Amino acid sequence: MFGLVGALSGTPLLGRGGGALGWGIGAVGALAALAGGAVVRYGPRPGLRVLLRGACGLAGLAAFGLLMDVITLMFAQEVDSWAVTANRLLAAVGAVSLAATARPLHPSAARGAVPPTPSAAPARVQLVAWAGTAAFLPYAAMKLTWAWGGSYAGVDKEELLAISERNGASGIWLTLGSWGLDATVLLAVLGVFLLWGLLRPWGQVFPRWVPFLRGRRVPRWLPLTPALLGAASLARYGVIGIGYCALATAGVVTMRQGDFASSGDMLLAAWPGMIAFGGYGVALAVAARSYWLRTRRPPARP
Repeated sequence: MFGLVGALSGTPLLGRGGGALGWGIGAVGALAALAGGAVVRYGPRPGLRVLLRGACGLAGLAAFGLLMDVITLMFAQEVDSWAVTANRLLAAVGAVSLAATARPLHPSAARGAVPPTPSAAPARVQLVAWAGTAAFLPYAAMKLTWAWGGSYAGVDKEELLAISERNGASGIWLTLGSWGLDATVLLAVLGVFLLWGLLRPWGQVFPRWVPFLRGRRVPRWLPLTPALLGAASLARYGVIGIGYCALATAGVVTMRQGDFASSGDMLLAAWPGMIAFGGYGVALAVAARSYWLRTRRPPARP
């Protein structure tokens, strides 16, 4: 329905292409609704699950960029397009719903199944997480150099604050920057906390200092929702960005200079960011899959 409204009103829902793409969004929604209704009537047959998974993949692609919109909304109190953000949010909700509907019935859903004991991820998964955590180091070094008064890629702290203000950064963002605290580095710290919470036993049980919930199991959706949202956005954005930076470094393409003095300076600033987003995004996807598998309820005994 939202896609049809966008198509009829001419409102772009994917950031480009005008409102014509709304017909495609509406068609995917109609396909998902029909397949979901058929599952309710006839059960999760293999053919229907294939249709649901296909629609889920398309919805996931449409949700790309939602994390960036959330971050922009947090620190700038606005987004580039409310219609595009609403479409991404609806697509993310739809992707989760379609994935849940497409899952075959499993005996672990039976009444009486006991949650598994909290456990750590395998060593190889934790090694990937260490790599994803280390990917943030160049990015954090760049951001902290600016925040603490240094210069990188031809830009210093005062110039960066002026660029942020010109681009519509909120008072919170500018205040943190003037205090030497970069907001994106703080978000990176939270991201690393989420990453390791997916891998260690303490991420499956509420700590003692949480009132009314101490010692109780953490609902699976609570860490998996931000993990899947972050992985879907950052992994794709970072991996594509790394490829583009590599082409720009080799001289195959020319990177736009943006707010920097030259395209070379822009490239110097882009490399740490793309490495951080790509490395962390891939590690987050691996960690989320490990968490999903380790927290599944085993089949209930008869």
